[in-house]
Amino acid sequence: MGFHHIALATTDLAATHSFYTDAMGFDLAKAVVAPTDLPGSWAKHLFYDTGGDGMIAFWDLHDPRADGLDPRISEGLGLPVWVNHLAFAAADLEDLAARRERWLDRGIDVMEIDHGFCTSIYTTDPNGILVEWCTDTAPYTDADRRQALAVLLATEPPLEAPPVPVFHHGRHPITAGHTGAAPATVPAT
Repeated sequence: MGFHHIALATTDLAATHSFYTDAMGFDLAKAVVAPTDLPGSWAKHLFYDTGGDGMIAFWDLHDPRADGLDPRISEGLGLPVWVNHLAFAAADLEDLAARRERWLDRGIDVMEIDHGFCTSIYTTDPNGILVEWCTDTAPYTDADRRQALAVLLATEPPLEAPPVPVFHHGRHPITAGHTGAAPATVPAT
């Protein structure tokens, strides 16, 4: 079952819109503007069709409770950038390569990792959120499920070797408001 949408706050709606429409290829599908529960405050809620089984939405808050907001869903909480992130499904390795080229053509730096069971590309959006395109490269088996359960139950599970990233540098100037930065640290998946 897919999800309807994930909603996140932004502090730069123009840069966020540019990234998710141009760099990601998503379509703006719906926008709602309404007052918040604080008198005199309001918000825009914009929904983007991801082309898959769900949408991504962003809040543009005009509310004093959002003053000083840090929209980074990991680093804003003191965590490494790779912990909380958005992972979108690429159809296959060819589709993943096309998405990597799309980012690079827009001046966006990309980190690529072959995890053994899937391959991923990563960058950060204008809100400092790690964004990933991922495609499975091997089927999930009963042995995988048994191993996953063993890891879940283990108090000291055996550690795997960390994946080796490949960094690609964007080819064109980056649009205003977006750093186009690939993560500096390696995500686990």
